[in-house]
Amino acid sequence: MGVVKKPTPAELRDVARTLGMNLTDADVASYLELMTPTIDGYNLLAEMPNHLPQVKYPRTPGYFPEGEDNPNNAWYVKTTIKGAAGGKLAGKTVAIKDNVCIAGVPMLNGSSTLEGYVPDVDATIITRILDAGATIVGKVHCECFCFSGGSHTGAYGPVHNPLKHGYSAGGSSSGSAAVVANREVDMAIGGDQGGSIRMPSSYCGIYGLKPTWGLVPYTGVMPIELTLDHTGPMTATVADNAALLEAIAGPDGLDPRQTHGRAAAPYTQALGQKITGLRIGVLKQGFEAPNAEADVLAMVRKGAAAFGRLGATVEDVSIPAHTTAMAIWSAIATEGATAQMMLGNGFGFNWKGLYVTSLLDAHAAWRQRADELSDTLKITTLAGAYMIQKYRGHYYAKAQNLARKLTAAYNDALSRHDVLLMPTTPVKASKLPAANAARDEVLLRAFEMLPNCAPFDVTGHPALTMPCGLSEGLPAGLMLVGRHFDETTLYKLASAWESGADGKSIRP
Repeated sequence: MGVVKKPTPAELRDVARTLGMNLTDADVASYLELMTPTIDGYNLLAEMPNHLPQVKYPRTPGYFPEGEDNPNNAWYVKTTIKGAAGGKLAGKTVAIKDNVCIAGVPMLNGSSTLEGYVPDVDATIITRILDAGATIVGKVHCECFCFSGGSHTGAYGPVHNPLKHGYSAGGSSSGSAAVVANREVDMAIGGDQGGSIRMPSSYCGIYGLKPTWGLVPYTGVMPIELTLDHTGPMTATVADNAALLEAIAGPDGLDPRQTHGRAAAPYTQALGQKITGLRIGVLKQGFEAPNAEADVLAMVRKGAAAFGRLGATVEDVSIPAHTTAMAIWSAIATEGATAQMMLGNGFGFNWKGLYVTSLLDAHAAWRQRADELSDTLKITTLAGAYMIQKYRGHYYAKAQNLARKLTAAYNDALSRHDVLLMPTTPVKASKLPAANAARDEVLLRAFEMLPNCAPFDVTGHPALTMPCGLSEGLPAGLMLVGRHFDETTLYKLASAWESGADGKSIRP
């Protein structure tokens, strides 16, 4: 008997009903007989060995740190994976967001429904980090399947902001930001579908880059939505950020997001260059979020003025489309994530590349434990499934069409300016919700910081957040958005900011 079983007559009738088909008993018998060659083919496939990338570097599963070994509840697993003897990241320690596969090391992705899963592959970025000579020292907590901009939805409890205990570290790359800000590691990897690199970087006062869509291979990172998925560096310094991007960028031949084939650039060569003549457009609509805090806006405007004193040309720019960008992102994220990450068990269909079948199988168990999912993911999946069932995916499709128009609006402004500037988040880190907080507070604290970050996941523009001041002991973030594949200009500006007198005076 093969691994793949032919359906019983009752099972085939159930499948037919879900497809709107009415089968007679004779139909059922006929289709079951005609299905035999198909099932035989599946059993032949089941006998073939899978085709997965080789794991190059030895490691142990590590251990789960507690107490003083995990002061902000940022770590999931601590381990030591030593990379090559030399390379551009030699001597650097790196923490990995726990939505990234590391062979032999447990992976939770913030959800109890995935507990016990251990990947059998290394993500491309893991191999590249190790090839560059870094040491990976563990995996850090993220939010429940990465669906929160706060740091309070993970299965193992909230991640605390190292600058102010009891306050959010931001999400969904909450642990990544916390361990970098707490100087426990030199670098960390984050992921970004709605701002999840930049928002926690802003809340914790570090540098976080969402690269151009497709610049860094997403292979071996748990997908959410193919057109929104980004992964990138989170660091305490601009130099480390540029060096980490150099190590991980470029096509791997396995990620369909990388159709452009764009190679990594020497980003570190941008460090220390003058910014005289660069044109910065201060985005008017980026300062108009209804919940924006006055001190955050003031710190960001002070930062914009500092760039002027460092030699750049700084002027206001208006892009009205920015005000409706969240509606476009929301439809893509809600329906797309429901279809791919949840109903499609993380990987879905209709793309060429590496499918991590072990992760697909493990994640499929969410259906038996769906009550354990966070409220942030529940409301997204409920809304996404409803829209797909009721409206056939029409609004997802329309949003993808309008995404081209939104991209063109930003590109038009970027044809006259080298970068756009705005607050990363309109608010500072908020207090972590209590364990018994009402659902509306849980959701508010998860989504209140998205409006300037999420649009650029839709359009794929590179975006870098940098710390631009402290208020009440909490950082504010200033975000620069550049032309596609022009991360170099972002680093040039950030480096001038970091080293210039004007920049230093307003950094935390």
